[in-house]
Amino acid sequence: MIVFRLSKGLYKQDLSGRGAELVGGRWNSKGVAMVYTCESRALCTTEIAVHTPLGILPFDYWLITIEVPDHLPFFTLPPDQLPSDWKAFPHPNATQLLGDTFAREGQFLAMKVPSAVVYGDHNFLLNPRHPEFRQVKILDLEPFPFDERLFIK
Repeated sequence: MIVFRLSKGLYKQDLSGRGAELVGGRWNSKGVAMVYTCESRALCTTEIAVHTPLGILPFDYWLITIEVPDHLPFFTLPPDQLPSDWKAFPHPNATQLLGDTFAREGQFLAMKVPSAVVYGDHNFLLNPRHPEFRQVKILDLEPFPFDERLFIK
């Protein structure tokens, strides 16, 4: 499976999950390491856009192409296990608890979750503490210029 991630240049080779561990996110609480990835470049772009104030063009971003070997276990979160407010902004604690459980149980390397930003698309949460995580590889790193029409009025 190929997944994508956009990252600032300083962190482009970092798949430790430390950033998410420090600040938390929709699918993890502070203190729980997680690597957020997307199934497409377009979803990565949209995820950055919704977290960037209008009028600010993001710079120094890199597109990271990541290979997760197909034989490694991943879990698809069933829609009926999503809390009713899973897409809310700010994100609910309930989604963090789902991701925390996924990470702490360590049964699966990745969990497929629906994107809160683009209906029908998915994010893949990678557990950097999974024993097989070392098989996850960065295939490519390339500078990623954003189209200013997405950010500038």
